[in-house]
Amino acid sequence: MLILNESDMSKTITYNKVMDKVEDAYRIFQSGNFYMPERPVITHENNTLLYMPCFISGCFGTKCLTLFPENPSKGHPYIDGLMVLNNHKNGKTKAILDAGYLTAIRTGAVGGVGIRYFSRKDCKNVGIIGAGPQGFYQAIYAASARNIQNVYLFDPFVQDLDCFVKRLKQSLPDKPIEVHICATVEQLLEESEIIITATPATSPVVPDNEDLLQGKCFVAIGSYKPHMRELPNAIWNLVDCVYTELPFAMEESGDLSQPIHDGLLSEDRVKFVGEWLAEDQRPLPVVGQTTYFKSVGMGLFDLVISQFIYEEAVKLGLGQEVEF
Repeated sequence: MLILNESDMSKTITYNKVMDKVEDAYRIFQSGNFYMPERPVITHENNTLLYMPCFISGCFGTKCLTLFPENPSKGHPYIDGLMVLNNHKNGKTKAILDAGYLTAIRTGAVGGVGIRYFSRKDCKNVGIIGAGPQGFYQAIYAASARNIQNVYLFDPFVQDLDCFVKRLKQSLPDKPIEVHICATVEQLLEESEIIITATPATSPVVPDNEDLLQGKCFVAIGSYKPHMRELPNAIWNLVDCVYTELPFAMEESGDLSQPIHDGLLSEDRVKFVGEWLAEDQRPLPVVGQTTYFKSVGMGLFDLVISQFIYEEAVKLGLGQEVEF
């Protein structure tokens, strides 16, 4: 059995390659050649356990995640866990990966794919609402998907963003990106063409103002429970549809389930990225057009990416072999 930590995993990837693997996962989803039960979400007190099994041809595995909201204040990561890969012929565990890092890079890559297809190619300014680990990787992948020149940051809960800014610049040494800390979310909206929300908010973090939302590409990745919400009702007057991964997103995320319940969003306006990728013509947005991509994630992403990382690690001789 091979154990791969964050350092090992990071040596096997490029950001564009991980985005390509996300697209592969979308195409597998569209083909139907997989088995992925709805993920159980177990909450005790204020903490959450996610259990995400998935099977594809020649491979299966399970991601187990813990989400502890109080952890950052104690110096621990909000998200932790393990990804277990199994031999598809006998079920034997063949690898264990750091699921916290896996989640960060795959969720960032999912946002990056959303930017690839639902933002204009000439976009140069991205706004990140939420300066946690996910906000960091969303910025990284945005800079990989588009020629980003300016990153605008807003986080109402984090007062000191200097470490975030320093780490971001160190991670993008070949890109002359300026990072700006915004005093208000309105300032961020005015300056940005792409808006990424990466928060655990239970009410919208963006003003319910159509004028501020018009002509932007929105990538919302934080809402993963029915009571969580990042975008306001005004978005539904500006977009023809919202793109997401799978039908279960309409139940799981408050950004979809709440407007559906309130009659603001009909299910026929919820489109799926796998279907979009299967179309022959995929025109990018034009100036003035508002687009919306809502991600809740799925185990298929984790399985495809972790299998790729495992195969690359074996080729490169990375990781620690352990006998059970």
